[in-house]
Amino acid sequence: MSITEAAEKKVKTGGISELDSLFKPKSIAIIGASSKELSIGNVILKNLLYYGYTGNIYPINPKEPEIRGVKAYENIFDVPGDIDLAHVIIPSKFVPQIIEDCGKRGIKSVIINSAGFSEMGDEGMALQKAFLENAKKYGVRIFGPNCQGIINTDPSLKAYCDFTFTFPSPGSVSIVALSGGVGAFIMQSLFDLDIGMRMYASNGNACDVSISEVINYYGDDEGTKAIILYTEGFANPKDFMDAAKFIAKKKPILAMKSGRTEEGSKAAASHTGSLAGIDISTELIFEKVGILSFSNEEEMCQASMAFSTQPIPKGNRVGIITNTGGPAVIATDELVCAGLQIPPLSEKAKQILKETLLPEATIGNPIDVVATGGGKHFRSALDVMINEENIDAIFINFVTAPFTDTDEVARNIVEVSNLKRKPIVCNFMTNLSLERFKVTAKILKDGGVPCYSFPTTAAKAMGALYKYHAIQCRDIGQPALFLNVHKNEVAQILTKAKSNKNEFLTAPDAYSILSAYGIPVAEWRTAKSVTESVKAAQEIGFPVVIKADAASLVHKSDMGGVMLNIKNTEEVKETIEIMQKKFNYPDLSFFIQQFLPGGKELIAGVSTKPELGHLIMFGVGGIYVEVLNDVAFKIAPVTKLEATEMISSIKASKLLDGVRGEKGVHKQGVIEIILRISQLVTDFPEIKEMDLNPILAFEDKVVVADARIKI
Repeated sequence: MSITEAAEKKVKTGGISELDSLFKPKSIAIIGASSKELSIGNVILKNLLYYGYTGNIYPINPKEPEIRGVKAYENIFDVPGDIDLAHVIIPSKFVPQIIEDCGKRGIKSVIINSAGFSEMGDEGMALQKAFLENAKKYGVRIFGPNCQGIINTDPSLKAYCDFTFTFPSPGSVSIVALSGGVGAFIMQSLFDLDIGMRMYASNGNACDVSISEVINYYGDDEGTKAIILYTEGFANPKDFMDAAKFIAKKKPILAMKSGRTEEGSKAAASHTGSLAGIDISTELIFEKVGILSFSNEEEMCQASMAFSTQPIPKGNRVGIITNTGGPAVIATDELVCAGLQIPPLSEKAKQILKETLLPEATIGNPIDVVATGGGKHFRSALDVMINEENIDAIFINFVTAPFTDTDEVARNIVEVSNLKRKPIVCNFMTNLSLERFKVTAKILKDGGVPCYSFPTTAAKAMGALYKYHAIQCRDIGQPALFLNVHKNEVAQILTKAKSNKNEFLTAPDAYSILSAYGIPVAEWRTAKSVTESVKAAQEIGFPVVIKADAASLVHKSDMGGVMLNIKNTEEVKETIEIMQKKFNYPDLSFFIQQFLPGGKELIAGVSTKPELGHLIMFGVGGIYVEVLNDVAFKIAPVTKLEATEMISSIKASKLLDGVRGEKGVHKQGVIEIILRISQLVTDFPEIKEMDLNPILAFEDKVVVADARIKI
């Protein structure tokens, strides 16, 4: 079911989500409940009982009168009450019939813990298709198969519909993971960090209830303040984007994806296709919809602690309070690297601090209250920071000096944090083997102050809070729509190419398409012979470039099919004769083009990802594009802001501004080319790959010097 369909259905049912029966079940049947101690059917029942599930539990087992002290039933039709949710833990071959029975019994959600379906090949896929048909017939939602299940820690429910082993405390962080192993690890990590959890879902094969729907459900859940997502890709990325772009504006989604180092396709026909071979699609999805992406699962879990208790900062200006010097320096370095600033304090603030802090204290930003500073000194510094207009967030380095009342310090930090005016993150340095400091730690923890053992870790969490603020404020705008394009001309070229079964367009067709969409190209002619080539070169004017052109001739430069700076008629003749001998293609022709020396070589291009659409690329071009790999990608359609970000994000961006007396390039021309490419492939999705390499960028113009288009 798409997100739009789910939303419409929710409206019709008065705000009740059809996933409520999954995440908020009032009664649960365990089909395949077992008295065998280590079986899944036994562990799920054990977990529900141990965690204190408040609803009714109905073990289904035709041979057992009771399991773990709970009355068992021969089948679901013998159960006296309603059933919201059923666990299915039986051999895969019996599942289609059980889903039929669940539908007849009025059960609306089923968690299939059993394996043996699409992950097992054609036979398993047939069984999966069969139970899905039965589920659809009765309106039953399927979670899984081959999955762990869900957990809802709401004290009024305590639904542990899962066979994992971590029993989280109630909190406000919800997890959704495609991989049960990773999901369980993340849940355990939150538990070890003493971070409360709201809901958990790991949906295995995800044949019906998708990650997109779970994200949407969490977004509507008032108890969820932050969402952790782990995925290995998306079956329907556009559906996910539709859901996530709205949810990410309401609450932070912290995400991580595996497979970041997947080897690119060596057989890609274009530079763009090769560079996009590494699986960057999910990262681009995260960026497009405003999801915080992490490459380190520990940092992701640590950041969730701050999101679960603190408000989002209104800017990037941080005030630092410390009672020790070194950690403040480490934190400052990390904060600045995260894009945060450490602004000076106002004269009014400095005057207050001079009157309230110890004489040895450092008055500035950071404020060093010194190791002997007590609760009132921390409080003065906190009050100053909370009232400073040019401070958006507060970072605290707090070492529990044995000669101060650390509990008093903690209570003052908690009191200011509870105002929720600005986020507070604490680097808490202590010895928790001492009972005295355990009390201090508990005051901070119970007060909702996110505490970290290392200054770098705490600073990264603060950086994540600011990054989410930037995401909330970022408005990428709408894609540009150029009216001076000739769609009919492009349609005719593509129709002819498809009728001829051409995978690659000829150079004349490629350049004609670019011109039809207002993309500037170097002046060109085509020729079949030496005589025609000479005439073309003379019409264009020397110097020229000569390129061999044939449908199956892809990387011309690597094969000697491109000659630059041809200065006269004799060189034209000599070059054509050499190419005629070297390339024995029946459709061989020659592309004669104006030679434009001196421009900076850039590249723009297009590649296609299944179910997602086109990726637009920009970067440093030329023959070393794959070696330098200085490129940026965005998902089409691209807006002007995104095109500008592409240019500024590459490592060579400063070179485009001009260095050491060199003049910069015509950036607006580069941006317009990116936008026109985006519009072209949006209008004509049959274009699968495109390389414009090099694009020659000058101070006053930008011109495409070589183009390759695959359909």
